[in-house]
Amino acid sequence: MMRLKHWQDAVTAVLGAWLVLSPWAMGYVGDASATGNAIVIGLLLTAAALGAIFVPRAWEEWTEGALGLWLIVSPWALGFAGLKEARGVAVVTGIVVLALALWTLFTDKDYSAWWRKRTAQ
Repeated sequence: MMRLKHWQDAVTAVLGAWLVLSPWAMGYVGDASATGNAIVIGLLLTAAALGAIFVPRAWEEWTEGALGLWLIVSPWALGFAGLKEARGVAVVTGIVVLALALWTLFTDKDYSAWWRKRTAQ
């Protein structure tokens, strides 16, 4: 039986699925940019998280972190900041995803070894 290396990846996969469903659940499906962003980023997050679950590598955590950062700025970059529900879903989900990715990167001894070597000098 496979052992889960980071519980954060399972949570991120659920958050990715939430993003895909959020336009319908939160009622902003009528806005193409907010809906498209949620679906595309949700699918990418789910894929990266599943990849990290089955074949853990640091690049998947960095990808999740970058996607989380994009989610935080996307309402303003894509022009849907005026939609309270869409903005809230993107920003809150982005903050959680970014925090989980950074948590994993800096607490996993295999992933953070490069950082410890740089700061030890």
